Amino acid sequence: MLIIFSAVCYWIFAYDLQRTEYLKLVSLYAALFGFFYILVQKLKSNPKLLTWLAFSFRAVFLLSIPNLSQDFYRFIWDGRIILEGFNPYIQTVESFMSGGAYPVSQAENLYQGMGALNASHYSNYPPLNQLCFLIAAMLANKSILGSVFVLRIILIAADFGTLYFGKKLLTLLGKPDYLIFWYILNPFIIIELTGNLHFEGLMIFFLMWSLYLLHIGKWRLAAIPLAASVSVKLIPLLFLPLFFQWFTASNDNDKRRSFSFLGIKNLLTFYIIIGIIILGLFTPFYSATFIENYTQTIGLWFQKFEFNASLYYIARAIGYGFRGYNEIATIGKWIAIIVFLVVAVLAIFRKNKNILQLITTMLLALSFYYFTATTVHPWYIATLLILSVFTGFKFPLVWSGVIILSYLAYLHVDTSDKSENLIVITLEYSIVYGVFLWELFIKKHQTTNFLS
Repeated sequence: MLIIFSAVCYWIFAYDLQRTEYLKLVSLYAALFGFFYILVQKLKSNPKLLTWLAFSFRAVFLLSIPNLSQDFYRFIWDGRIILEGFNPYIQTVESFMSGGAYPVSQAENLYQGMGALNASHYSNYPPLNQLCFLIAAMLANKSILGSVFVLRIILIAADFGTLYFGKKLLTLLGKPDYLIFWYILNPFIIIELTGNLHFEGLMIFFLMWSLYLLHIGKWRLAAIPLAASVSVKLIPLLFLPLFFQWFTASNDNDKRRSFSFLGIKNLLTFYIIIGIIILGLFTPFYSATFIENYTQTIGLWFQKFEFNASLYYIARAIGYGFRGYNEIATIGKWIAIIVFLVVAVLAIFRKNKNILQLITTMLLALSFYYFTATTVHPWYIATLLILSVFTGFKFPLVWSGVIILSYLAYLHVDTSDKSENLIVITLEYSIVYGVFLWELFIKKHQTTNFLS
């Protein structure tokens, strides 16, 4: 009965969410989250059954069109544009449509689906992400649902990969392998990544693969999937400075050997491999205007877009008080600088000599970035959640439960009214910060010492 009811809930999310009132949506999600918790606790000794359940729930979405995100329309557009020989980094959707050009099939439907804001910007999706879009275009060039199906299969396959490497890494670390199901079976992950087609799932697969290879000593090979992870989503670039001590710090007490020449050489080799692969993947798209367009598009996330932020909203309110207008351009620049400095401190002063220390530092660095960011879409939390599986921190799991509160702005995704309720956002972050600070400063756990 429990399994049947849970499956019905997923079905409602896949096909009827747009017509669900917000309070009912939150209640339904709370029920799903409760059942998810019970399933993992009761069936943790039966990972095979948990695996079947996880991917059975994903199968519910196979023939559904995402209804909490418009991004997939742009994914399909980019793939079909590339198939036609155009460059999505140097031509906007608007530039085609305003000129009366319809370079791909179902162009008007895709344009209307993605919205004017998305259509007015150059693509910001890295090259390996674009390859997935191209595959969807090659296999389903005339059908939006067909393209969605292909993209969803890719993401489900990526989750299988995350499950595989996540379990292997947990076993090597002496941790119970059922912990991976706090990620794989989490309704938030299934809804946002499988249901709404966000490619954090593919990025996470490559990241887990890289961390596994790094742990077993194959660091040169580990650079390859890490580069692939960056080439799906740029966020793993934030982790690159954190490898400094992994390569350079000695595990013995001889401080004179702590920063050996060999360690520096290996670190540089690691970075060079990653850089060459990333540049190589971008090469087919390179043009005279590519760098300017791409950096301009990425900059929008720091100086233009605002959604579900916390500390930034406080800084914005202070700016209003002093200036009388929003200073996102100025605040966004300072956020980038502060995040860089914090990551540098974590890289230099926090011990990152083993994989658990490294993953914990990754979690802390990324958490700080999201706590200060101007935009925190729900699916961003997926990376925090997978890292928390290995660390003992529970606040990302709690966040994956309360993130549903931010969906208030998505309830009418096809309308112009996407205003946020700051009371709801305050409630969300009060819970998250409360658990985070308790774990960091009060809970007695070896992973909660910030600089240990």
